[in-house]
Amino acid sequence: MLLQYTFHLSPQNINTKACLLCKTHRRAMKQPVLQYLKLFLLLGLGGVTTMHVPKQDVSASLGALSLDGHFSFHDLSAAAQDFGNLSSFPPVAVLHPGSVSDIATTVRHVFLMGEHSTLTVAARGHGHSLYGQSQAAGGIVIRMESLQSDRMKVHPGASPYVDVSGGELWINVLNETLKYGLAPKSWTDYLHLTVGGTLSNAGVSGQTFRHGPQISNVKELEIVTVRASQFKTDKKVLFCLEMTKNFNPEAADIMEQEVNALLSQLRYTPASLFHTDVTYMEFLDRVHSSELKLRAKGLWEVPHPWLNLIIPRSTIHKFATEVFEKILKDNNNGPILLYPVNKFRWDNRTSVVIPDEEVFYLVGFLSSALGPYSIEHTLNLNSQIIEFCNEASIGVKQYLPNYSTEPEWKAHYGARWDTFQQRKNTYDPLAILAPGQRIFQKASASLPLSS
Repeated sequence: MLLQYTFHLSPQNINTKACLLCKTHRRAMKQPVLQYLKLFLLLGLGGVTTMHVPKQDVSASLGALSLDGHFSFHDLSAAAQDFGNLSSFPPVAVLHPGSVSDIATTVRHVFLMGEHSTLTVAARGHGHSLYGQSQAAGGIVIRMESLQSDRMKVHPGASPYVDVSGGELWINVLNETLKYGLAPKSWTDYLHLTVGGTLSNAGVSGQTFRHGPQISNVKELEIVTVRASQFKTDKKVLFCLEMTKNFNPEAADIMEQEVNALLSQLRYTPASLFHTDVTYMEFLDRVHSSELKLRAKGLWEVPHPWLNLIIPRSTIHKFATEVFEKILKDNNNGPILLYPVNKFRWDNRTSVVIPDEEVFYLVGFLSSALGPYSIEHTLNLNSQIIEFCNEASIGVKQYLPNYSTEPEWKAHYGARWDTFQQRKNTYDPLAILAPGQRIFQKASASLPLSS
C-alpha cells in the first residue's frame, strides 16, 4: 500500500498551444502526435456484479485501536461504489486515517488476526476504479483522501521535487507546484484522481512516450506492507491527431511560425484544422470540463466497460485492420485512444507487463454504456477484440485486466509471475491487501480463485 511519494519536477511555461488535426484514413479513432488525452485502462468481460458479505463482529476490535483518525461502521455505501458502476462489494468498515501510522496500525491488526480471519484491506482514492478494485468485500476500505494537503511540500532548487500524500489529488499537486514555476513531468489527462490511485496503475497518458509513466518519475515511496523487511527489485476511419506546444505569451509570434512549420510536414485535411490557446492549467485540466458537462446531463455516473490493451508495434497494423474495419462497425459510445510509447521509458523493476519491443501502443476503448443492451453489446465487442487478438497472435497484454482465475493471471504475467508472487508472499503473506484486484485470495476467503 503506497502512502507518500516524492516526484522530480521540471520548469513549466505558462501557456499551451493545442492543435487538433483530422486526417481522412479509416474511422473514428484518436492518434496524438504529442498526445495528452485520458487513458485509464481496464478490461471487463462480465455484467454488473453485486456481492453481499455478512458483517463480522469486528467493530469492537477495530474501535479499540488507538488512532489519530477514526473508523466508520455505518452508511458505507460510498465505499462499495466506483466510477465503473459495474460492481458493488460492501465493506464492514471504512478507515478515515489521520496519519500514516493509522494505516500501519490497521494493517498490522488485521495481519495479527491470522489466516482464519476473512478481513482484507483495500486503499480507495477518488473511486475511479472500474470493476471494484478499490473495494473490499466484507473487509476494510481505507479512505486515502483523508491524507491530503497537510502532507504536501514542494522543494525547489537545483533538483526540485515535491512530497505528496497518496490521497492527494493531482489537480492540487499541479496548483501547488505551479506556485514555484514547476510541475511533475508525467501526467494523466484527468487530474481529479489521487496520486496513489494512478501510480498504483503506472499512470499513463499521451506524455508517456516522452517522459515514461508517472511511476517511472517517482524518486521515493513510503509504503506499508505486511511483515516486510527490505524492499528489493531486481469502411473509412478518421484519425484525429492532437499536437501541443508550450510557449510564453511574449513569444506568441515565434510560436505561430514554429507551429506552422510543424504542420507543413504533415498530411491532413486543412479544413479540419482546429487550434486554440489556453493556459497550462486549463490544458492539463481540460477533461474535468467534459466531466462537468456529462454530469449535468446525467451521463457521468453510468457503467464504463472500458477495454484497454497494450499492442506491440509489429502487430499494430494487423490489429487496426481487423478491429477498426471489421469488429467495430458501429459507434462504440466513447473515444478510442492510441498512444505510441517507448519501452526504455518504463522502469523494468515494476510488475507491469509490456511487450518485448522497443515501441508499443496503448489502445483504449473508452465506452459508456447507457442501458442494459448497451452494456451487453459493448462487452460482446470487447470479447470479440480479445478473441481476435488471441487467435491472431497479436501479442496483446491487457492493462489492468479483469481476470478471475489464477491460471489467467499466470498467463498474463508470464515469466514475471514467480517474482510477482514472491513479492506478494514476502510483503503480504496473508493476502490482506488489495482484494479487489482478485489476484490473490486469503485461504479462508469465501470466493477463492480457481486453479
